[in-house]
Amino acid sequence: MTAIVPVVALIPARGGSKRIPHKNIRLFNGIPVIAHTIAAAKASGLFDRIVVSTDDEEIMAVAKAHGAEVPFRRPRALADDHTTTLDVIRHAIAMLGLPPEALCCCIYATAPLLCVEDLRAGYRQLSDRPDKAFAFPVTVYPFPIQRALRKLADGSVEARQPEYYQTRSQDLEPCYHDAGQFYWGRVQAWLDGVSVYSPAAIALEIPHYRVQDIDTPADWVRAEYLQRALRDVPEIFR
Repeated sequence: MTAIVPVVALIPARGGSKRIPHKNIRLFNGIPVIAHTIAAAKASGLFDRIVVSTDDEEIMAVAKAHGAEVPFRRPRALADDHTTTLDVIRHAIAMLGLPPEALCCCIYATAPLLCVEDLRAGYRQLSDRPDKAFAFPVTVYPFPIQRALRKLADGSVEARQPEYYQTRSQDLEPCYHDAGQFYWGRVQAWLDGVSVYSPAAIALEIPHYRVQDIDTPADWVRAEYLQRALRDVPEIFR
């Protein structure tokens, strides 16, 4: 008989956001932004448990109200500006008592453009590749980074890589960046500190119009516009 491997969604959501106060529960197109993440995790049908790791009572209440578990309170020492995502994941793994063979998907609370099918695709890719430790979404830079400019002190600019100045865009290697939405990972890999940005990971490419990092109020507004536009294409969020 094949052993059942636990599959857990972990949503880190500390309460001390400074650039956007109360960022993890701020209303995003009408509902707390973390609720979008919880809803996507639930809709995927993949998880045995959907757990929020937080130090904040208000976030706890909102998470529970939208169907997530908050089985422990994260220590303040793991909720400051220097705490890493890996620190939070390892703490949660210990608190939940997850076995090494379990799958733990870290999903960011502020990922309202998260697509259910991307979660499923990441799960399938990692499940099909026992030689890999992680699977996560990436997207292509919308402009060739080889053409990046450096702004000088006097306001002028220079090419960072002048050797590519005359190279046609179609001849330049595509470059990708982390979509900043979720990371499927094997518990043992999280515990061992295996790097996500390494050959141990599978990159799931998604279109750049479904990616928006949210660090500033301007990012927030743009993400709300994007989500409203994408709602007109309902299959994206199926």
